[in-house]
Amino acid sequence: MKEFMFIFRQHDFDTRSISPDEFQKLAQKWQKWKKNIEQQGKLGSNGNRLSSEGKVLKPGGIITDGPFVEIREILGGFMMVKAEDLDEAATLAHGCPVLDINGSVEIRPLHT
Repeated sequence: MKEFMFIFRQHDFDTRSISPDEFQKLAQKWQKWKKNIEQQGKLGSNGNRLSSEGKVLKPGGIITDGPFVEIREILGGFMMVKAEDLDEAATLAHGCPVLDINGSVEIRPLHT
């Protein structure tokens, strides 16, 4: 079994823009989706949601506010899963709640 990283990207969505009730429903969808993968024995080392703030170090020692302030896409978090191949990993990504908010899941195999 190989390990893959799901990278969750959000496009023009800020969780602060929804009501507490909507946020709770979205959080429950995430928990249910992740639990389903865990029950299949496919959850790898745990991932997490990322904060929207940060810094970016560029060549020459230049530090800017980040992350990636020049684009409208936010790296929202990541998760590790186990699958036989890239196609199975992509199948596990189906149903990810980030898709409900116009986001995407990037699926990347890890080098071993």
